[in-house]
Amino acid sequence: MTGPRTVRRVTVLTNPAAGIGHAEPAAHRAVARLRALGVDVEPQAGRSADDAVRLAREAAAGGADAVVVVGGDGMVNLALQALAGTPVPLGLIPAGTGNDHAREYGLPIGAPEAAAEVIAAGRTRGVDLGRITGPDGAVRWYGSVLASGFDSLVSDRANRLRWPRGRMRYNLAILAEFANLRPLPFRLTLADGTVIERDLTLAAVGNTRSYGGGMPICPAALPDDGLLDVTLVDALPRLRIARFFPTLLKGTHTTRPEVTTLRTESLRIESPGITAYADGEFITALPVDVAVRREALHLLVP
Repeated sequence: MTGPRTVRRVTVLTNPAAGIGHAEPAAHRAVARLRALGVDVEPQAGRSADDAVRLAREAAAGGADAVVVVGGDGMVNLALQALAGTPVPLGLIPAGTGNDHAREYGLPIGAPEAAAEVIAAGRTRGVDLGRITGPDGAVRWYGSVLASGFDSLVSDRANRLRWPRGRMRYNLAILAEFANLRPLPFRLTLADGTVIERDLTLAAVGNTRSYGGGMPICPAALPDDGLLDVTLVDALPRLRIARFFPTLLKGTHTTRPEVTTLRTESLRIESPGITAYADGEFITALPVDVAVRREALHLLVP
């Protein structure tokens, strides 16, 4: 569902480290444009992830017409924890590394003033969110893709590395995990009771299509259909995996026999020693229960 909102007062929340320092200058440009358009802006910068969530919650409870985040998918994820299930819309000034939310919804990337104009126009779209419940009962919302398996092992390793910075650290982690590639035993239980037990390379659960800066892992996913798209890649030897990944970059991998795609309203994912990431952020160790919530978020869109 879409519709216009009156946007007169917003809180702009920045992660200064997003996009390797690109967020702060983007925030200045966006705030200047919003003010020029007659919007009352309260800039905020969280000292930590928890602090950013607190600031977003306070802004939503304090009567802001929208909470605007400047940064990437991780910053969006923090805002979701505060805004999911509320009537307060989320605005996004893309300034991260991956920007998969921005790609999905056609938001201007690398153009803070244009993104500010989207916010001031006040056009909203109701979109679904994924709801993750971890083994300790803690709940975390996500907007794009939940990743587990090879890709979460890569993220685990990248987070342990202190050098190099930026994208090269992630590339190094890919090489290290590729050398350590092994079959991963998974058990998935779908909403209709179907159980899938199989050795996999990875399992991805998409509310939207892409992760990792535009890789369309769930190319048919729609963020407003009330369903999660699941992509399973069978355990493969290294040579076949090396041939597989170029098809993933093009979104043609779903035609391959080693790939299974499913749609479900909810599922449980289990695999010993494997973690889950969503919106590029560490969530928890498996097992997790994942469910879709329809129109859990109001998003400001072009």
